[in-house]
Amino acid sequence: MKIMQISSWIRIFLALIGSVLFLDGAILIAFKKIHIGTVLPFLLGLFFCLYACFYYHIERFFFYHFRLHSIWRFGWLCFWIWLISLGYFFHYLSNHQIKNQNIAPIKAIIVLGTGVKNGQPSATLAKRLDRAAPIALAQPTAKLVMTGGIDFGETNSEAIVMSCYVQQHHHIPTSQIILEDKSTSTELNLKNSQTLLQAQQINIQQPIAIVTSDFHTLRASAIARKQGYRHAIMLGASTPLETRYNAWLREYFAYASGWLLNEY
Repeated sequence: MKIMQISSWIRIFLALIGSVLFLDGAILIAFKKIHIGTVLPFLLGLFFCLYACFYYHIERFFFYHFRLHSIWRFGWLCFWIWLISLGYFFHYLSNHQIKNQNIAPIKAIIVLGTGVKNGQPSATLAKRLDRAAPIALAQPTAKLVMTGGIDFGETNSEAIVMSCYVQQHHHIPTSQIILEDKSTSTELNLKNSQTLLQAQQINIQQPIAIVTSDFHTLRASAIARKQGYRHAIMLGASTPLETRYNAWLREYFAYASGWLLNEY
């Protein structure tokens, strides 16, 4: 009787979690946010819902197929190990964000691009720009480097769209802005910015603020260190709640793959 009750609670739990994950992924995919941070929750949610519905049939099938049963149990073990590592990563991100801090005098502010849509910054990119703009206004001698090339289907580069945004919303003068409009990744954002900064007699040994999303500061910092940024000040902008945990999930895989490929 107790085993049956436990099984029922497991099915209810999996059905609830599965429904949340499935709907979360499905809604974001419908808005064309298609990446591992949305597809994986969608697939996991679908699996959990199906498993909850056909729990007894699935468990009975594997019970009578010993070899498959061993693989099935091993798969669950791997899943729980992965889930624990994901939980640790999320915990690290949520507890290592520098929300507010006094910014010492800096030579430049590099804002990492992250996508535009219909000629406007994405919600995530707007948060980064809103994080960088007050610092640029407080330190008018610091150059503000906007980074990012042309996204698929767009006419203007991310850098141009970002520049227009801070001019319109924060009244930052064009003379303070530098455009890096060729890059397509964080690595290129930072690499291409070096040449532009050198033209302004700024080298990467000097204090430079790098503004990105809160979840991205860990990987961006590692990339910056490898490229020789010796006094980089990482500033994290908050991520919109509706995409926050999907973005964190995508970053988990991006950080892991970068570590495995020795990119840091």
